Parts: sequence; structure tokens; C-alpha cells
Amino acid sequence: MLVYGDHDRVEDPRVVVTRIATTHRTAAAKPDGLDRHAMLVSLFIEAAELAQGLADAEFAAVGEDDCTPCRDAAMAVVMELARAVAQSWRGAAQPAASTLAAGLETLSAQPLPETVRVRRPEGYALYGLYPETYLEAAARLPPNSPAPVIVIGLRSIGTGLAAMAAVALNAAPPVTLRPIGHPFHRAVRVSARLRTALLADADASYVIVDEGPGLSGSSFGAVADWLEAAGVPSRRIAFLPSHKGDPGPCSSDRHRRRWAEAVRPAVGFDELAHAAHGPVPPLVRWFEDTLGPAVAPLRDLSGGAWRTASAVVAADADVAVDWPPVHAQQERRKFLLRTASGPWLLKFAGLGREGDDKLDRARALHQAGFTTEPMALRHGFLAERWLDGAQPPSTVPPERLADYLLFRAQRFPADRDTGASLPDLLAMARVNIGEALGTAATASLDRWTPDILRELDAGVRRVFTDNRLHIWEWLRTTDGRVLKTDALDHAGAHDLIGCQDIAWDVAGAIVEFGLPAAEADRLCSAVAASKRLVAFYLPCYPAFQIGYWSFASSDAGTVSMRRFHEKAWKRQADRGECSSPHAGTP
Repeated sequence: MLVYGDHDRVEDPRVVVTRIATTHRTAAAKPDGLDRHAMLVSLFIEAAELAQGLADAEFAAVGEDDCTPCRDAAMAVVMELARAVAQSWRGAAQPAASTLAAGLETLSAQPLPETVRVRRPEGYALYGLYPETYLEAAARLPPNSPAPVIVIGLRSIGTGLAAMAAVALNAAPPVTLRPIGHPFHRAVRVSARLRTALLADADASYVIVDEGPGLSGSSFGAVADWLEAAGVPSRRIAFLPSHKGDPGPCSSDRHRRRWAEAVRPAVGFDELAHAAHGPVPPLVRWFEDTLGPAVAPLRDLSGGAWRTASAVVAADADVAVDWPPVHAQQERRKFLLRTASGPWLLKFAGLGREGDDKLDRARALHQAGFTTEPMALRHGFLAERWLDGAQPPSTVPPERLADYLLFRAQRFPADRDTGASLPDLLAMARVNIGEALGTAATASLDRWTPDILRELDAGVRRVFTDNRLHIWEWLRTTDGRVLKTDALDHAGAHDLIGCQDIAWDVAGAIVEFGLPAAEADRLCSAVAASKRLVAFYLPCYPAFQIGYWSFASSDAGTVSMRRFHEKAWKRQADRGECSSPHAGTP
């Protein structure tokens, strides 16, 4: 099944350097506290993204990782901001601003490329991974004095996490490597010069830093394989992962054995979030200035626990589940906070600019009357009003659905390269439908030829689509309003869809609400969506959902959702509408 995908963006390095310098001056003027700490973390993430982009650009040019003045200058900036984050976290005095300014000046003097491609660190954006956890985890590694500790970060997110570990260990700036190859069989390419530098001290120990491990742990394993092949004993190789679990089922026997025996401390979000650290209070107090103090313990609603708090029930008779299905691994961290001002949902929106963008989107949607009220953003968490007593409606009025989608189409434009291309979507549909229903079921997709896709692509206008039109994603409040929930970030989720033309959401609504042809036609017209593009998206939408719910789990709810979307695809294919490249209506 094809489901997941990475998102990246193009940046001008000199613009990023200027932005870091300007924002740091603003942060330095703020008093100690959560707001300044969050700004420092945001700067740290941005500097690490730039270092990753520069290193990857050099890697692409020469085909291997090397040690260069440009990489060293970029990592020096990341290290300085990592020190600032660490000292803020510990309540210590901040390093002199002049040191960062000098580092930025040195970086600017390098022969920087005009643009670099920056990969979004998924952990910071989606999964509630905080760099402070690596500061704490690295401090738990056994001492290696007097031999040096060499820290190796794995790009992308490992660029910054390795710098945080190096600060905690009082080690030299880390080296970063880009594991390449098949996701389950990664390898590294290291220049002769970098190899010499990494292996210069025969007594050195090594700490490999990254998010994960995931399904295979092969990125961690690739670096450890390289070190062992170079003569480093496994006892001198430690890991800093994001969790305490083992690699997934696609890991090799060798990697599993090494992982089981290795030193690999990990500190989770919960261990840090519910205690004070220097000027940073526990999570339950992050919004006191706006919402008032808590009157009840913070309640964790992550991993589907929100269902018991909201008493949500399935509204679609075709989906035989008592509760809406969840993909627990993909859910954002969320908590219920009750204060004298009412109940509030605290949901992880992303660190750095990721969270700021979502706050802007939340305010626009609320002002237009489509979503609940957002109150504040604090260090990656967004506080929104919790609606006690709200329930999913049996359906959403067509005019409400049309107004919502039209607003998104007009208000949230996106760049052309922020989502899967039409050929990528077609390839996904072939794979997912083929695996679910057999290759014969994909025959109707042959009508979407490359020439037709090029013609369609000329009319694509990408926006921050909702991408979650399921009935349980809507709520009817006690005063009769119909509001959209979870409306901020699914176009930036860790999947291949991304931002699409609003026709994608129209197709999603047609499938999820089972709209008959006449209603589907009216929705297309009301939203000004291309009916021909909707016709193309119609098989792609359930194909993606089939893959998504296949990966979610094997419980009754997610199995039912896969079957629901398989039936939807078959109905469309039987009518011939979803497969006709010249269809006038969806």
C-alpha cells in the first residue's frame, strides 16, 4: 500500500540567516519564561533545517557525505542555538548574543547556494517530539571520559537532535549523515576525509542520534554497520532514539540483536511535560495567563481517548463500529484542560513556524464560523474551546459543506509543489486498489493517460485542503451549529496527499457522504470545482483511504473503514463515472 510521503520546501539560505538573526534579537529581549524558550526552540529548529538543506545539497553534488567549511559553519550556528535552548531549559544565563551573530556572519561568508531543499522534520511538526527530550536522554548516557564521544546525527531531524545531544555531552559538534537506499536496507556513503576524521581516535565512543526507530530501524543500523565494519566494537556504539521500543517487523535479525544489547536511553514527552524545568512550567500551566488555572487534573485524550470524553458514536450505518475508528500512531497529542473559564482542548500543532501557521488558519476558520474558538499557542500546543455535549450530526447540510469548502478554496492557497502530483496519485491508486481488490480492478484507471493528466494538471489550483471529510469530523453543538473539527493540518500530514485542488475535498465529500449524482453536481458548482478533476480524484480518494485504514490497525473499526471505501470504489467503478477522463459530472 502507498500511503506515506514526506513534505519539503525550498529556501534561500541567506534569507533564512537574516530571519534567524532578526528573530533572535526579539527573543533575547523577552523575559525568562515559556514564550522566550519556545522562540529559542523555533530558531534552533530553523537553523537545523538549514544545516540539513546545505548538507544534502553538498551530498547531492558529490554523492557522499564529507566535512566541509560550509557544513561546519552551519553546524556551529545550530550548536549555539542548542546551547541557548539547553540553558533556557535549565534556567541558566543565556550565552552571549554576539557568539551567534558571529556564527551567522561566518555562515553568510560561505559560498552558499541560491536555494536549498529543506525537509520538514516530521517529529517536530506532527508527533510531539521535543528536542529537550534528547538533552535529557543524552545526559543519561554512561560517561566515557577521558576518551572522546563522537555524535552522529541522521538527516533530516537528527541534524538538530544530534546537536542537542552534543551539548548535553559537552562533545564536539556532531557529524551528520544521510542514509540512502531502500527504506528497509539503508546505507551510508562517507568520504575518505570524513572517514579519517570519524575514526581518528581508536578509543572513541559513538552516539547515533535520530527519530525512531520505525518499521525497520535501518537508518540507525546502517551507521552502526559502517562503524563496526571500520573496526569499532559494538560496545562503544550507543543510540539516542525517540522511544524505548524495538525496531518494527521489517528490521533485520542483526539489527534487532544489536538494538537489544545496546545502550539507548530515551525520554518521552510525558516525562518532561508534566514537570517544571527552569522557567518552563508543566503543561497544565502553559495557558494560565489566558485561560486561568486548572480546576481539574489534565486529561490525556491521545490515541483515540477523546472518544470516551466526547461520547461520539458512529453515524453511518454502513460502518458497523461503536466509536469512530482511529489511527492511533498518526494522532496528534491532545489533552483536556478544565479551568474556571470552561473546558479546553490542548492539541499539539507543531513546533516552530508549523504551529504559527496553524494558529493563523484556526483563527480564520473560526472567524468565518466554521470551527471552534482558538485561544492561544504555547510551545507547540494550540488551545481550542472544547464543546461539551456536541455530537456528530447524522449528515451535514449541503449548503454548509459547500460554504466550508469554498472558503478553504478562496482563503488558503498553497504552492504548486506542496502535494502529490496527479501521476503520483494515479500510481498510488493502482497499487492500493490492486493490492486490495486485485490487479483486474485497476483496468479502468488506464483511461487516465499521461496526456490527459497533463491537461488536467494545467487547471490544478492547490489549496490547504481539509483531507478529512468523514462524518465524525463534524459536530452539531447544543445550540444547533454544525462545526468542522480537526480542520487545520491534514494537508500537511505524514502522507503523500498534501495540498490538492479543492476538487479533492469535493471527491472526499461525495465518497464519505454517499452523495447522489445530482447533489454531487450541485456541490461541484457551488465550490467552483472542476468536474473533470473531481472525476479523476474520485478513484484516488478511496484508494488512499483503503491504504490508510489498512495501515491503521486490525480492530473492527478500521477494518470496517477499509471495507466501506472498497465498496465506495466499486460503486463508482460500476457506474463508470470515476474512470471516465471526459466525464462531465462526477
